[in-house]
Amino acid sequence: MTDTSPPRRPVQLRGRAFKSLVLAPETPLPDWLADLDEALQRSPTLFDGRALILDVAALAPAAPDLDSLLAELGSRQIRILGIEGTDVSLLGPGRPPLLVQGRPSNTIEIPAQPEPEPAVPPAPPEPATTSLTIEGSVRSGQSIVHPTGDVTVMGSVSSGAEILAGGSIHVYGALRGRAIAGAARNPRARICCRKFEPELLGIDRLVRTAEEMGNHLRGKAVQIWLDGGAIKFASLD
Repeated sequence: MTDTSPPRRPVQLRGRAFKSLVLAPETPLPDWLADLDEALQRSPTLFDGRALILDVAALAPAAPDLDSLLAELGSRQIRILGIEGTDVSLLGPGRPPLLVQGRPSNTIEIPAQPEPEPAVPPAPPEPATTSLTIEGSVRSGQSIVHPTGDVTVMGSVSSGAEILAGGSIHVYGALRGRAIAGAARNPRARICCRKFEPELLGIDRLVRTAEEMGNHLRGKAVQIWLDGGAIKFASLD
């Protein structure tokens, strides 16, 4: 009997790039976990909805130590997307994949299908650096993501709102939500705001919560930048 069923389509894979935060534990690990617990008590939603990479270069853990650390993070509802800073010896079932500079460390090849495959179009060119201007305010629950340049907000950024920019962030009103600049690995990015009341700030791979910033600049016009691997704050007045 002749098979009249339509030919099966080959498995299709798609690449996707996205931004993630990096957790980099340090020794002694119990002290680092205690600091993590304090940060979560101050900001319980700190990692909600976040893609997280675990950088274990400072720990050089053995497999049981890594499993114990993942269990500790899991008990805090912290889910890890991938692991950096180690080698393939720590690959194993139940563990996140090993990443190298944010990319999978190994490649799985799919055998070619018997049907001829269409030609793969060339990759689009990298987007040019651009600036994004928000004419009004960013309301609570809104998330503005602009990985190719600066973001300027003519109004305010409400508590519970988020701005993520590949370049710098300028807020002409109050900054009460979260602002992460330099997300495209740009340590020269800055954050400037007219009224400083943020929940969380980040530049490049460094992040600070409101409690870690203190209250001496609260309500003032402030600029934030990186200097020597540390986040610096200064009044603009």
